[in-house]
Amino acid sequence: MRVLVVEDERRLAAALQRGLQAEGMTVDVAHDGPQGLWLAGEHDYDVIVLDIMLPGVNGYRVCARLRAAGNEAGILMLTAKDGEYDEAEALDTGADDFLSKPFSFVVLVARLRALARRTGRRRPQSLEFGDLLLDPARHTCTRGGTPIRLTAREFAVLEYLARRAGEVVPKREILEQVWDSAFEGDPNVVEVHISAVRRKIDAPFGRSALETVRGAGYRLAADGG
Repeated sequence: MRVLVVEDERRLAAALQRGLQAEGMTVDVAHDGPQGLWLAGEHDYDVIVLDIMLPGVNGYRVCARLRAAGNEAGILMLTAKDGEYDEAEALDTGADDFLSKPFSFVVLVARLRALARRTGRRRPQSLEFGDLLLDPARHTCTRGGTPIRLTAREFAVLEYLARRAGEVVPKREILEQVWDSAFEGDPNVVEVHISAVRRKIDAPFGRSALETVRGAGYRLAADGG
């Protein structure tokens, strides 16, 4: 699940990013309304955590502009404690859910997962390629009915390629979508995870679904290999 956090309180934003990443999510952070709008237009997010009081453009206007632009990401708005008018306006401008500050991180994670399931970004519940089956909602992968255990990051890599099955996806795009837009580590981390996924979904079954296209990127066979 890819998440955008738009929060001007930098310590809170950093804490949310660390915590959500520990839950296996890919997280980008914006500290003002214009930056949040730009990131939301550049990347495909499952859910957006949106504060109301933001510099530049407030959360209500950010939410309204995203909906006017056809952005279907689930939006959870952070409201003031006991701010019933904030909550009402959040829903009226297009938010799907709200959470009052201060909030429990455990509750936030549960709300985000529930929101992703409800909105679903209009995606199919499962992805099937021959006998290879991915179920993003349940976070499961099977080949011919045999369960395959993937780490959170391995699953995210495979899911991204699965949603682009048959296409060659560049390494840089995988890095930006599965890690985050500010990742500054070794880009070869993509190759490491591709190799790990291939060892799990292909090698034990004598298949070759996950292909390296030299100089171009990676491709998941639409027929499951």
